[in-house]
Amino acid sequence: MEENNKHPPKKAGRNPKKDPAVFRYSISLNAEENARFLSLFEQSGMKIMAHFITACLFQRTIKTVKIDKSAMDYYMRLTTLYGQFRAVGVNYNQIVKLLYRNFSEKKASAYLFKLEKQTAEMAKLCQEMIRLTQEFETKHLKKEE
Repeated sequence: MEENNKHPPKKAGRNPKKDPAVFRYSISLNAEENARFLSLFEQSGMKIMAHFITACLFQRTIKTVKIDKSAMDYYMRLTTLYGQFRAVGVNYNQIVKLLYRNFSEKKASAYLFKLEKQTAEMAKLCQEMIRLTQEFETKHLKKEE
């Protein structure tokens, strides 16, 4: 008996596509066009360049995502600063309790007066931060329109 008749043939490899893409086209871009093309490709969020090109050719909707790094950085730092302000507020309450518990009322009041001056400076800084944030948002919103 022949060896081929003992075992059925094994199916190996990938399943063939029903409609394979076999037609290829080539284009040439100069440096400026290539930079613009790559920029559009990155903005689309697509992972495969061929899919992006066919979407452009057949006018399918292309998703573009614009991320403003400066705005993200600003808000991340603002969030960190806000967290620090909250921590200072918690510490402030603890310090007031400790002052009145461990010192005489006169001495505690003197330290509290110094603390109030620093708190007033922090309030001014907070107001300045709010103003700068409003200014940033105004400029940022104008840039998007």
